[in-house]
Amino acid sequence: MKFTMTVSPDFSPDYIAGWYIFNTWLQKQTNESIHLELYNSFEKQREDIKAGKIDLIYANPYDASMLIRDKGFVAIAAPDNKSDEAMICVNNESDYHCVEDLKEKCNIATADDPEVSTIGMIMLEPADLNAENITVLEQKNYVMVAKHLINGSADAGFFLKEAYDDMSKFIKSQVRPIVTSQISVIKHSFLVGPSFFENSGINESDFKELLTTMHENMKGLSTLESMGFSLWNEQSQEDAEFMIDLMDTFVS
Repeated sequence: MKFTMTVSPDFSPDYIAGWYIFNTWLQKQTNESIHLELYNSFEKQREDIKAGKIDLIYANPYDASMLIRDKGFVAIAAPDNKSDEAMICVNNESDYHCVEDLKEKCNIATADDPEVSTIGMIMLEPADLNAENITVLEQKNYVMVAKHLINGSADAGFFLKEAYDDMSKFIKSQVRPIVTSQISVIKHSFLVGPSFFENSGINESDFKELLTTMHENMKGLSTLESMGFSLWNEQSQEDAEFMIDLMDTFVS
């Protein structure tokens, strides 16, 4: 049987090759046929998840709720030292130096990333800003968000901190962070769907051991490094449920 793996669309393009390397490594370790399907948008990816087309996924916390609670996915592991934090940035020459400087009817650029948008909106609360008194300019990716800050068409922009950190020196010289979240327990996770365990030759315990020990040999470690990781930490279902509850609190 052929399985399909995907990755949350908010990962850095610099690691596209690394995910293909990981997919090849995973196929050899499990002796299963796994196709890597990458998406340009969260919307299209969610359509295929809901249609039952995805078996394995490196998922963002926002989508973890649907995957675990609605689709029966199991939490396997999360990369070490990789919490998801959001940033609000402005043009480097802007007069805005803190969130409270932003005013009603300002333009906020954001990528198609509901997790970061949710955290970003929370960070706007000290300025008494919300979806009703700002204009949201939704973009395809974080580079486009930065472009809107640089050309002055947006007053501020939401970024995934990791995506900002991976941007070019030129872009980072043109935009300036004014606030960064410090949640620490929100992170992307590797999840596996029930169809994989039902139709493959590997069980949940073996899969967790496979990922959490891959840094112990040279091939596994080099594969991790190509993805921007150092190692996987085991993630329990309880850890995943806690994270989902926290995200639900943010949304409500």
